[in-house]
Amino acid sequence: MNIFLINHYAGSPKLGMEFRPYYLAKEWIKLGHNVTILAANNSHLRNINPEINSAIKEEIIEGIKYIWVKTPKYSGNGIGRIMNMFSFIKKTLHKSKYFSKKYKPDVVIASSTYPSDNYVAKKIAKYSNAKYIFEVHDLWPLSPMEIGKMSKFHPFIFLMQHGEHFAYKKCDAVISMLPKTKEHMKYHGLDLKKWNYVPNGILVKEWYNNEKLNKHHNNILNNLKLQNKTIIAYAGGYTYADSLDTVIESAKILRNNKKLVFVFVGKGNEENSLKKQAKGFSNIIFLEAIPKTQIPDLLKMADILVIAWKKNPLYRFGISPNKIFDYMMAAKPIIHATDAPNNFVDNAKCGIATEPENPQKFAKAILKLQNKTKEELRKMGENGQNYVLMNYDYKVLSEKFITIVENI
Repeated sequence: MNIFLINHYAGSPKLGMEFRPYYLAKEWIKLGHNVTILAANNSHLRNINPEINSAIKEEIIEGIKYIWVKTPKYSGNGIGRIMNMFSFIKKTLHKSKYFSKKYKPDVVIASSTYPSDNYVAKKIAKYSNAKYIFEVHDLWPLSPMEIGKMSKFHPFIFLMQHGEHFAYKKCDAVISMLPKTKEHMKYHGLDLKKWNYVPNGILVKEWYNNEKLNKHHNNILNNLKLQNKTIIAYAGGYTYADSLDTVIESAKILRNNKKLVFVFVGKGNEENSLKKQAKGFSNIIFLEAIPKTQIPDLLKMADILVIAWKKNPLYRFGISPNKIFDYMMAAKPIIHATDAPNNFVDNAKCGIATEPENPQKFAKAILKLQNKTKEELRKMGENGQNYVLMNYDYKVLSEKFITIVENI
């Protein structure tokens, strides 16, 4: 089967986020399928953006065919990002017949977070007589409305809403990464016979053939271990969605506990604000972001791993964070602050789930884990690793995805 996946922000371990298209493609190729990923060359999510001199450029990355579409550079979530989106859609619509003729897809997948890529997917699918799938990451335009407080009458929201309605009406199937989206999609016109659920997951191979942590980070963490410190680590983006201020405030509460040290590894728009909040507290350390290939080695050096979310009405539809699957694979106890209905830590019995945006309760959860025996902590970590291997291995998820496509 020839699979043509459209994801504006698609990346790879070398380039950076986002990783799901890469992971699925790797597994689909093993199953004997051909995979082409159509993406913009400029994305705010990647660590490295491919430089191209032509309107489009084809590149093979680990057996996966990537088509890069030249789009304007931008940063953040302002007008620059919107112009980048529209540039990508305009250029890919113009090239849709070309893509159909050259790559001869049997299935076309629209998967760019925002729904406007569905116009492109439908057009290519029509030219190719192919199946057309809408893969839903987040609910747009609900996300910018509820998080960004944009009015439903805003022209941008109006356009995104049209795209969502178009997709639900025209697609052959929806694959949602979130478990509780049925009623929302039904309200906006989806026949629920088309609804399917395939969450994010993990590529297990990365955990057995990973790159060693860089010398600088390794030395710092080893020095902390020599001091008999309990390392509480966060690895990932410093974004508005993550309530890392909760973790920092809990570190302040626990500042007199000399055995605890909080280590943050990553980067993002909230970095300067977080560092300012943590200034003057010796139990909080910030380290530079590292390649994803080094993450397994980093997490194995931690004692407790943390993830904290803001209170957000969007989480009523569920969450599907890559980070928590990485944490589980590290076989370490996890503290997870969320009010989402699908709480992975509770389900796997691999740590403590606590209330979001509550530093006092977060601090109590840390102390609770600190007071557990090594055997209890080992069992928690083992529970998490077994849970993710059974339910969120991309080998399993990719096969489930293909089964859905074949049964349309």
